[in-house]
Amino acid sequence: MRNADPETQRKIINRLKRARGQLDSVINAVENDGSCREVVTQLAAVSTALDRAGFVIVSGVMQYCITDPETAAEEEDGLTIEELEKLFLTLS
Repeated sequence: MRNADPETQRKIINRLKRARGQLDSVINAVENDGSCREVVTQLAAVSTALDRAGFVIVSGVMQYCITDPETAAEEEDGLTIEELEKLFLTLS
């Protein structure tokens, strides 16, 4: 995430921290015999938070690669538009 602006980076970190908190809730519910509804609801929340963070990350890199493909290829270890497309599709 070398090219992310501070606001985008803050949003990503907040989403990931939220997902971590939700995952801790899942673990706690499983360890303490929580209800099936509670476990599944928290799992869904973790999954959604991670997906959204992933989309923000990939879309930011895609935007960067499209606007400055030569620099992006150097800074992102040769990441091509095709590879970005594959990354994006792995999230869907």
